[in-house]
Amino acid sequence: MARLILDKATLDVPLHDSRSHSLQIALAKFLRRDGGAGRSSGSLRLLDGVDLVLRDGDRLGLVGGNGAGKTTLLRLLAGVYEPTSGRIHRVGKIASYTDLTLGMDLESCGWTNITLRCVFLGLTFAEAQALSPRIAEFSELGEALSRPVRTYSHGMVMRLAVAVAAAVRTDVVIIDEMIGAVDGAFLNKARQWFDFARSSARILVMASHDMSILRDYCSTIAWLDSGRIIELGPADQVLPRYERMRGRWPRPLQAA
Repeated sequence: MARLILDKATLDVPLHDSRSHSLQIALAKFLRRDGGAGRSSGSLRLLDGVDLVLRDGDRLGLVGGNGAGKTTLLRLLAGVYEPTSGRIHRVGKIASYTDLTLGMDLESCGWTNITLRCVFLGLTFAEAQALSPRIAEFSELGEALSRPVRTYSHGMVMRLAVAVAAAVRTDVVIIDEMIGAVDGAFLNKARQWFDFARSSARILVMASHDMSILRDYCSTIAWLDSGRIIELGPADQVLPRYERMRGRWPRPLQAA
């Protein structure tokens, strides 16, 4: 059984602190416990009173303009962030692909990073070691796995990240525009994994600007604006309305 439940989940981040969001959120919680009421003038509200319930079988797509809160919501669901007010309840093993390279060490070799990324996604060290040969074969990186990851091209890093993702089985899969980051020669393998992840995961949540991907993979759409879900419903109803609205947005001025 898998569940993701948000009850009035709100996320505020102090503007004056340039350190990690996790530390910022902890600071916000501390200030609130210390008697601070509401949101301070020095904070930014990234999510605002989000209610959401996801159960086994749900396939949710997120749409919205840049800065609408899609990636922030994905990270909240994955446990990267915690709400500063409201509640979130997570049941099941979660794999988040909002940042495919999160957990990697660019100074270490590909083999080491296979282990690091697997452990980051919730596997034990022994499980990661056992999966390493299969991940290496899937990545097609060969001898490059013995080199530091900092020497890799962007496409090679994505190959390594997708290969790890393909080997890890989880209840909840969270994806942010992943397929578009993969180079063309490896795209077919990435799509095969994506198809498997969709069919095997109990819950799938993804954000994409590609409406055809959302139609193919998601049965429900949440439309976000300014950190709020302004519409939630069947994909065949929400996506046409979103596309019509997106068509009315001002386009960037073209150079003469």
